[in-house]
Parts: sequence; structure tokens; C-alpha cells
Amino acid sequence: MIRRATQGDVIRIFEIRNTVHENKLDDPARVTVEDVRSFIADTGMFVWEDAGQVVGFSAADPRDGSIWALFVDPAHERRGIGRALFERACAVLWQAGYTRLWLTTDRGTRAETFYRAAGWKVTATRGNELVFEMVA
Repeated sequence: MIRRATQGDVIRIFEIRNTVHENKLDDPARVTVEDVRSFIADTGMFVWEDAGQVVGFSAADPRDGSIWALFVDPAHERRGIGRALFERACAVLWQAGYTRLWLTTDRGTRAETFYRAAGWKVTATRGNELVFEMVA
């Protein structure tokens, strides 16, 4: 079940973010509690809840048209949770009036394959990161 994230989800969101196998943060301090709380307050963050536990989350940034985060607990991968959360994040941005969405991810990851399969195109690189875009 997808629902809007609440402030009560912050700890679990960080747990998931810090247990993923790919796209790990080199510096975990780059993502702060304030960052997450801001996305929750702006209603761009959603979670997938299964049996009362948050197992994935996505965050759309309505300030710039980007997908800021999409992560699923490794124990719950390959069940369609990421796809559903991704579609919800995109819907937030389309509804906000964006005609061009963007995101970044590391090269050579399953995320890269996922975004390519979803029809997103690489438009630039930033170090080891690929910049993907989708145009309406």
C-alpha cells in the first residue's frame, strides 16, 4: 500500500536508505533529517507499507522537477514496489506542471537499467552519475 510519508516514518526511511546495496551515499551526512522532513512537509514523499512496516519510499522535488529518492528495502525488492513508488513520484511532478522530469543515478546499477526500461534518456553525466530525463 502506498501512502504519504509522515514525520513518524523518518527513522525507517533512513534505515532503508542506509541498507541498500547500490547508490550508497559516500557521505551519509549529505542527506539530513531536515531534508527528509522537508520532503514530507511538501507532500512529495511517499512510502510503501507492508504489514505495518515501511519497506520503500520515493521523493519528488516539486521545486525543480526531479526525483530525489527511490529506495526499497533489499528484503522486499523485485515485487513491483519500486515501480509503483516511482510512478507516484512522477505523478506528483506531472501534476505540479512539469513537462520535463529528471533524476540522477550511478552508472552500471540496476537503477540505471530500471530507468532506461521506463523510457528515460541519459542527457548528461556528473562524474560517475548519469542524468536521466523524461519529457512529456
